[in-house]
Amino acid sequence: MKRSASAMPFNIHWKRFFLVLLLCNGTSRLQATDPVNIHSLPNDLQVPSVMQENPQPGKRVWQQNPGFEQTEIAHALYLPPDWKPDKTYPVIVEYPGNGGYSNALKDVSKGRVQDCKLGFGLSAGQGMIWVSLPFVDSKTGKHALQWWGDPDATADYCKQTVARICREFGGDSENVFLTGFSRGAIACNYIGLRDAKIAALWKGMLPHSHYDGVRKWNYPDSDAASARKRLARLGRRPQFITQEKSTRATEAYLDNSDSPGQFTFMAIPYPNHSDEWVLKDIPERTRARQWLADCLKN
Repeated sequence: MKRSASAMPFNIHWKRFFLVLLLCNGTSRLQATDPVNIHSLPNDLQVPSVMQENPQPGKRVWQQNPGFEQTEIAHALYLPPDWKPDKTYPVIVEYPGNGGYSNALKDVSKGRVQDCKLGFGLSAGQGMIWVSLPFVDSKTGKHALQWWGDPDATADYCKQTVARICREFGGDSENVFLTGFSRGAIACNYIGLRDAKIAALWKGMLPHSHYDGVRKWNYPDSDAASARKRLARLGRRPQFITQEKSTRATEAYLDNSDSPGQFTFMAIPYPNHSDEWVLKDIPERTRARQWLADCLKN
């Protein structure tokens, strides 16, 4: 396993903490606006809403694949402002986290396709096609808000969509990336490496907060042995792995996996279980964007 560490030095996190204490007029009670909560930082990006329109530059629109017209299953397609029909563009594909999640830090995840943020924040909404994908529940004809629905049908929908984006909108099949938050982070391997055909789509991956195989969940094949079989399909391709506070559990898992993948780890120095960090002007976002830019150069 080839790995590199780009985590923020630990002492910087503590400098932020003590700065907060000084600003609290000598008290140690931390307020909701303190910088130890990622939501206290201002956004410098606003994720566009998904519209019921035809695809066009600078817009994010709903799109259904052929065969799904009688269902509610759809994906969200964003074409960058500079999009032109005679050019090719890198593609970043994203899966959302589980729905029904909230915590005391005001982190919320509804599990919806339209709530994805990572692809927009990592690309700054420029120069890349961004696609937010559903987890397909074949029985209900809806997007599964929690876990996978039908994982094989979800993988098939992904393969169909990526092929369509490359065929109809100039997606560069040699530069397709996969990202996701929480459930979506696990999906990078659980769905994105489900079979050889889908695994072959990716130039690299950026899973944020959780990783397939690190812990056992309440769904089939979540155990480490099954996850390692999926991981074997990654080969030597790179992953930029992030997690709130620490990536140590994922590092330990991958140390024992014998994977030849090129892994970069970065801890986000905020406790939030959230993908909001990509909408903030922080050093961690800069590093993630640089990793993505470097992959595109290679």
